[in-house]
Amino acid sequence: MNGRVLRIELKRSVAPWPGVVVLAGSLAVFCLIDGIWWQGTAGWTAQWTSMALWTRYLLVFWWPLVVGLGAVYGLRESRSRMAELLTTTPLPAWRRAALPAGAMALALASGFGLLVLVGGVQVALGATTYMPLGWLPISMVAALALVAGAVFGMGVARAVPSVLTPPALMVLLLLTDLFLRQDNDGALPSSIAPNRFALLAPATAEPREMLLTLSGSVHVGQTLWLLGLLATGFALLSATTRRARLLAVAPVLAGAAVTLLILPAAARGTYVVDKAAATLVCDGPVCVTQANRSRLPELAPRGKEALRVLHNALGDKAPNSVREDTELRALGDNHELSGDVVLVDFDDPLIAHAAGAELTRLLVAQGLTPNCGPRTPWEGRGQIDIPAQSIAASWALGDRRFEPLQVPDTYAYSQGTWANAKAAWEKLTALPSAEQRSRIAQTHAAALSCKDELAALTGETSP
Repeated sequence: MNGRVLRIELKRSVAPWPGVVVLAGSLAVFCLIDGIWWQGTAGWTAQWTSMALWTRYLLVFWWPLVVGLGAVYGLRESRSRMAELLTTTPLPAWRRAALPAGAMALALASGFGLLVLVGGVQVALGATTYMPLGWLPISMVAALALVAGAVFGMGVARAVPSVLTPPALMVLLLLTDLFLRQDNDGALPSSIAPNRFALLAPATAEPREMLLTLSGSVHVGQTLWLLGLLATGFALLSATTRRARLLAVAPVLAGAAVTLLILPAAARGTYVVDKAAATLVCDGPVCVTQANRSRLPELAPRGKEALRVLHNALGDKAPNSVREDTELRALGDNHELSGDVVLVDFDDPLIAHAAGAELTRLLVAQGLTPNCGPRTPWEGRGQIDIPAQSIAASWALGDRRFEPLQVPDTYAYSQGTWANAKAAWEKLTALPSAEQRSRIAQTHAAALSCKDELAALTGETSP
């Protein structure tokens, strides 16, 4: 297959369209919709690994579609009623099959590669300074999945030349994807189907934790399975006899058998923590992960100032360090709080974009009244703690009047809520100094126990 013939195939056939659909459709989703993929530390342009996982996630839609489009392309000879004529030509069947398969593979690999390039450029121009190589296998397996799926669809359509073949393949794979689909509700993404079978689908769960990546056994197992699928598709595309079509099934069966032995049986073997990304980088008592090292120059001086303020407020019970929260949690689970550490969650919308004095205020608030419930783009239980945190921070920083924390529009409170908080502030500051300090200590203990901090501030309940 020379370049000139391939160029003619790309110009005069529908082979380029699947690649165009994958590229344009993915960019339309990512760039035209203000979705969860733009938020948090696991956003699609925040880190290299999350970028690769978000593009893999879209395969839940593109993979069935690409297989169906491949099947439409594979019906070309039967629709034109040239199948019998072409079989009489002296050109070997595998060479006739290589031309359309190669054109489809080139189009899909180019389309997906351009998508990854767009995401990669945005990550490179962003704030992160951490660049692992572990994201490359994630994207390479995704590209292989698209190519293998398209060629398999072409082969099935050549073996079963019916107009019902493409929609039947698409519907079957969509239903299979729904059954095998992984969700990210738990600490580790998982599926209701057995884990090994779920990993036969190339799509991944929506990335929620930036420190998670796919294990090496997943890359190896999925690559073998997809190569078997690709070999079967090409063999079906080349087969001219019934015996050859029956033998063509052997690669995918062998690939599936070997793959099921390699793939991990449990979610904990599928998604693993990137140890290099999770390594802590410290400036004195302030530590962040290697993945978020670019945030340390801003956080370190503000964290040290916050620790000084907290020591004045709580004495020996004050936290002695500031550390990025790296705990893996299921959605809705409480933070594991400690009185010794101020946990910083960069997925918290309040902290994510804070700087200067406002960041110091937020760190003081987190140290005095840490939010037990999580406050992330995926969950917002921690927003109920903001009024109490605002009061505690204003008191510790010596404000003469109540200063609410700056909150995003999604956490906008009613006037009544802030009026109640202001009333609690006035009630607290009307007390003698020693009693005020005692109330703050009680509030700190209540927050660490996941109790009502505002009630402890006003003395309405004991911690």
